[in-house]
Amino acid sequence: MRTGEPYIRIFPGPRELARAAAAEVLRRGRRAVRQRGAFDVALAGGSTPLALYEALASGSAARSGLWRHVHVFWGDERIVPPEDPASNYGTAWKAGLRRLRLSADHVHRVRGETADARHAAVVYENELRSRFVGAVWPRFDLVLLGLGTDGHTASLFPGSDALEEKERWTAAAEDGDPPVPRVTLTLPVLNNAAAVLFLVAGSAKAGVLASLLTADPQRPVPARRVRPARGDVMFFADRAAAAGLSPARR
Repeated sequence: MRTGEPYIRIFPGPRELARAAAAEVLRRGRRAVRQRGAFDVALAGGSTPLALYEALASGSAARSGLWRHVHVFWGDERIVPPEDPASNYGTAWKAGLRRLRLSADHVHRVRGETADARHAAVVYENELRSRFVGAVWPRFDLVLLGLGTDGHTASLFPGSDALEEKERWTAAAEDGDPPVPRVTLTLPVLNNAAAVLFLVAGSAKAGVLASLLTADPQRPVPARRVRPARGDVMFFADRAAAAGLSPARR
């Protein structure tokens, strides 16, 4: 795999995708801990990653000593309380993270219960800066991302002002269907990661994944702008999501 060049793996279904993604998280986590004693990962919201979190919390993976060295962040969050079904933190926690040996002070969530998204974004950026002290941009070992049918990723939606943020680590946004206030990591943060892994499942994503990987100039989607200059870009997709790709890509 060449740094900056998208790499795709295709799996029979979402279960196989989740298992492979879990293996990738563990592989990169163990390497980061060997090299520098910690693993900083930003998790994705939505339904597709939930099976991954369940896989990480099962069997020997859950009992691994790795988790004591892991710092967990989120790529984006809705402005809702953590117990709300729409909370990315809450759903990930219930899906499996609560069963891992994570130190309480290593779980860095967006304070979605804060009514003001702009204030929540500032608080979250301060949380990031307390971890990545003195950095111009944080350097995540791995960022997990989803892909919307409109090409959005994290909470970076087509036409959003947050897409053009070049100074802040986080931004407030109000997008989605229906639109709700959100906090998201910004593109410069995503593009400073050591690795980005997109998780894409389902036939509804086939069109946008195909246009994203073929660089369709008629569809300049936000996810295409995630291309770390010093990192890997990976797409793990199931067969349904990959149905629109050319045979060469599949």
